[in-house]
Amino acid sequence: MKFNIGFEKEDIKTLHGYWDEIMTSQKWSEAKFTKLFEDKWSCYNKLEATAFSSWAGAALAALEFFNVRDKVVLCPSNTFMATPLSIIKSGGRVEFIDCNKDDLCISLADLEKKINHYKPKAIWVVHIGGHIAFDIEAIAGICKKQGIILLEDCAHAHGALYNGKKAGSWGDAGIYSFYATKTISTGEGGMLVTGDKNLTEFAKKYRNYGKFEYQVEGLNYRMSEFTAAIGCVQADRLDEIVAWKNAYARKYLDIKFPNRIMFPEGMISGYYKYIVFDKIDSSTGKVYDQPCHKIMGRDYSLPNSEWVANNHWCVPLYYKGEEI
Repeated sequence: MKFNIGFEKEDIKTLHGYWDEIMTSQKWSEAKFTKLFEDKWSCYNKLEATAFSSWAGAALAALEFFNVRDKVVLCPSNTFMATPLSIIKSGGRVEFIDCNKDDLCISLADLEKKINHYKPKAIWVVHIGGHIAFDIEAIAGICKKQGIILLEDCAHAHGALYNGKKAGSWGDAGIYSFYATKTISTGEGGMLVTGDKNLTEFAKKYRNYGKFEYQVEGLNYRMSEFTAAIGCVQADRLDEIVAWKNAYARKYLDIKFPNRIMFPEGMISGYYKYIVFDKIDSSTGKVYDQPCHKIMGRDYSLPNSEWVANNHWCVPLYYKGEEI
């Protein structure tokens, strides 16, 4: 199956109508469609939503709001380098946590050890491959009990559900990405979701140089109106795209790949990736082929993260992608 961005051809006319409206309005930023995209995502996620030009901008806003400078922030090593780099760029100190072999997400046992050792200010939990971390309830419980900030990296988790809750619902903030390969995409872009109104207010200023009081030391992480218009179209299609991917996986893939990630009862994956533990000829590669602690030259071992890097592959699964 060849890569295919999940965008319906019949939506092109609608999108062009939105772009024509933007051209006529002479408002190309900070206007109707950014607010509409935020409203749609807020309605979907049942949390307040703030649009950004990138995942990174939204992540930095959250980390700076919670003031992690000179504090330890724990991060899974099995993630994209964007996650630990967001900590470093916010002035925090990153220390890595091992993952589980069954869901590729944070190991609860290793997390508890690292909390006792490092006394972190915050923790990143990363939802890998389109599903929610299997231990998210326990992780959230530990963070709440110990007063640790919980941040959810939801870059892969569009459309994911666990017992009716969506990614970003357990932490103090969740950060989505709309990069070109994601389940739904705006080409570039991000979204911060939270139940904290103070964080929302901070984030809206942070993405816009701190205007107008300039008490927030932000930069330009605004999403353009043209990008937001794509997001409006895509948000309306999200449930349909996720349903299609799940139906395709059940009908064509699950029977072929029994040695795959097995989801617990009550979980629905957005299937950003279809992950198996057998090497296959038609693989699109791996989610991540090198743990972040190795990339950054850390001298400690995280055995599960190192095992996962060498023992998983991704089966092609794209919304209405062309068969090969």
